[in-house]
Amino acid sequence: MNFANPDDATLRALLNRIKTIAVVGLSPQPARPSYRVAQAMQRYGYRIVPVRPLVDEVLGEKAYASLADIPFAVDLVDVFRAAEHVPAIVEQCLALHSMQRPFSTVHHSPAAIWIQEGIVHDDAAQRAQAGGMTVVMDRCLLKEYVRLKTE
Repeated sequence: MNFANPDDATLRALLNRIKTIAVVGLSPQPARPSYRVAQAMQRYGYRIVPVRPLVDEVLGEKAYASLADIPFAVDLVDVFRAAEHVPAIVEQCLALHSMQRPFSTVHHSPAAIWIQEGIVHDDAAQRAQAGGMTVVMDRCLLKEYVRLKTE
């Protein structure tokens, strides 16, 4: 089975539903694509949660070393890491999907993973889909947001 991205209607519904985006690999450097995309999405009203070890904050938001360290729910995981890191990130998402936080009825797992433009790992994308996640791969979150919101 080959991976296929969701159709435009599904992407539009996803972008309308999500509110909090964990950005794995968010650089604190304004010249980096991850920073520019996250900053623009923040300006469009999304809460950005940086996931990057050894950084205290990016874009005015507290940074977390890993997805598991985030103490609240995120709706989407946006991946700015090289393809070889994607399987481990998918496994983190799936692990969160299967656990509840103590004393909480809120499911803290991300419902979707967005693997940025230029990053492809078919096996990991299919694994995330099989685990019940919506998966977008090799597309830019910002470009798709602008395209779908202006159609």
